[in-house]
Amino acid sequence: MSGQGRHALRHPPRRHWLLLLLILPIVAASLLFEGWTTHEVDGSRTRQACTRPIPRSADNGDPVLRVTGAGTAETAQMPFRTAALTFDGGPDPVWTPRLLDLLRAHHAHATFFLYGTQAARHPDLVRRIHEAGHEIGSYTYTGGDLGSASALRARWELSLTRTALAGAAGVTTRLLRLPHTTTADTLCGAEWTAAQHASDQGYLLVAATPSTRRPPLGVVRQYSQTALGYQEAEKLLTDPEVGRFTTVTDGLERPSLVTPASLLERIQGSALIRIQSLGHTFARAMTWALGIAGALGILRLVVVAFLARVHVRRRHRHRSGAPWLRKVTDPVTVLVPAYNEEAGIGATVRSLLASTHRDLQILVIDDGSTDRTAEIARGLGDPRVTVVQQPNSGKPNALGTGLRYARHEIIVVVDADTVFEPDALHQLIQPLADPTIGAVSGNTKVGNRGGLLGRWQHLEYVLGFNLDRRMFEVLECMPTVPGAIGAFRRDALTAIGGISDDTLAEDTDLTMALWRAGRRAVYEERAVAWTEVPSSFRQLWRQRYRWCYGTLQSMWKHRHALIEVGPAGRFGRRGLTYLALFQIVLPLFAPVVDVFALYGLCFGDTPQALGVWLGFLAVQMATAAYALRLDHERLGVLWALPLQLFFYRQLLYLVVIQSVVTALLGTRLTWHRMHRSGTADQHLLGEPVPHPSTLSSK
Repeated sequence: MSGQGRHALRHPPRRHWLLLLLILPIVAASLLFEGWTTHEVDGSRTRQACTRPIPRSADNGDPVLRVTGAGTAETAQMPFRTAALTFDGGPDPVWTPRLLDLLRAHHAHATFFLYGTQAARHPDLVRRIHEAGHEIGSYTYTGGDLGSASALRARWELSLTRTALAGAAGVTTRLLRLPHTTTADTLCGAEWTAAQHASDQGYLLVAATPSTRRPPLGVVRQYSQTALGYQEAEKLLTDPEVGRFTTVTDGLERPSLVTPASLLERIQGSALIRIQSLGHTFARAMTWALGIAGALGILRLVVVAFLARVHVRRRHRHRSGAPWLRKVTDPVTVLVPAYNEEAGIGATVRSLLASTHRDLQILVIDDGSTDRTAEIARGLGDPRVTVVQQPNSGKPNALGTGLRYARHEIIVVVDADTVFEPDALHQLIQPLADPTIGAVSGNTKVGNRGGLLGRWQHLEYVLGFNLDRRMFEVLECMPTVPGAIGAFRRDALTAIGGISDDTLAEDTDLTMALWRAGRRAVYEERAVAWTEVPSSFRQLWRQRYRWCYGTLQSMWKHRHALIEVGPAGRFGRRGLTYLALFQIVLPLFAPVVDVFALYGLCFGDTPQALGVWLGFLAVQMATAAYALRLDHERLGVLWALPLQLFFYRQLLYLVVIQSVVTALLGTRLTWHRMHRSGTADQHLLGEPVPHPSTLSSK
């Protein structure tokens, strides 16, 4: 059913797709950068074993050197009674301030070799180090071993540190200490090659003096920015054999290698600090989000399955010991709104005529069709069938027209692509014996489920719709009685002013309005109807886009139910909260969480990530199997569920994203008509659906 109604004002926006295409790469880049800084991407965690010693010219115990060739180096050491204190790592928010206070108390200066990533994280400490007159050196960006790092990583370890220091304190440095090294002789094997490359870029390499060399001889001492480093530095600062504590370049009486950064370097550094902060914050947030989303997903599946079981037990007790107040045999008016439905209208009406409930008025409301819809319906030649034609004005108005022609107090609404089983009508109206019930949802099954897309939708209908409806009935908060098969009390419809065209999901709007009027909506799983679902991704997108956008409109329209009392309040606080949390909020974050999960699988703890995903899949498979069993469906279709998680679910997430953005932009949508092929009555797995040729045409 389709039409052009009040929502046909302009086309949905497209610019936000560009925004999404920008956001996801940014998210991916942020995660990759965070993984790079933690050595999960292009890692260089461990040092390679030395295959050759350092050149003889450098192997003299001097701690400061500049490599001048493949096998040559210039070295230097501290003067007599001079100690250069050097601290590696950090800046650390706990121990760096304590070290600075210790040095100030002894009127001493030192050289701090900083991680670029820590400098970007704590720029205030870098500025404090510089402003106190201490010297700053590079300890690479992440502390990766440059001897085992790729050429790209080695370059970035140095250049990013320069950029981070420029952004943090407005300085650059040409002092470097290679991580995982101590004295000069540890610059062996691949480390010597890394040292040579660093020297080619203008760096002066600083190692440590061997521990056998002690004051009053000049020394370069290497400490960490930890409690142990603090204790060792404090001990040296009280050594009477040392006459002077200073920085590396000052001790060598050389010009400082720490120089002011250019304006461009400071701008780049500030940008790097912001990007790293964003990436770190995002990674931490996504770690929590992934855990919360996974827990909520598991919780939802468990709760839905549990409440579905409660629903089954209630219905079993109800049918065996306390049936409905009376058996409903009242006459029924069936409304079939139709717009260009010639492919399926004949099968739909014939299935209704074949119903075991014989007292029927079937109204086919032809909403301005341009095909043979009205002709086919009239050609059935049954006096119970009446065709009403009107100009195209949309499904809600077509249903309103039908209500005006309806003769009976029980109204059943049927989509023109739906085929009823013979006892579906009878089962559907039985709950209406309870006067507090205003609407009944039937059990919609997918008829054209032969292909992979059809199987995915079949699983969604069973697991995502029908199982949920059992839960909603137990919680008394069913948000939608579907337009494909739903029964209503006419007086309930009249009490809410009929069927509104305020939203694109008139069935959801209608159901919510009934709750707010104090009427309950329940689910009757025995009332089975077979519907035709989209056979292409384009048709599926249009259908779900309209559904999702219409649901958002309905939720906003009935938001005041959250603070109301009675059935309206129960529906608002349970149903609207559930929809907002599980069908809007989580899908909005799902693509980002999926990117993070993929990142963890590729670069993080792969066995753990794979185990978590398989565990989630196992729970979902078990829940799906239970749902299929409750719906008396075969379990063979479960093989398609893992593929559904990879592809089909992503499409539905994008539908939610586009719907939310469209709603925020205030854009009205047009009705999107699905192309019908009349396949709602296909056979599936040897279980035939009533075929038009076998149905009565009286």
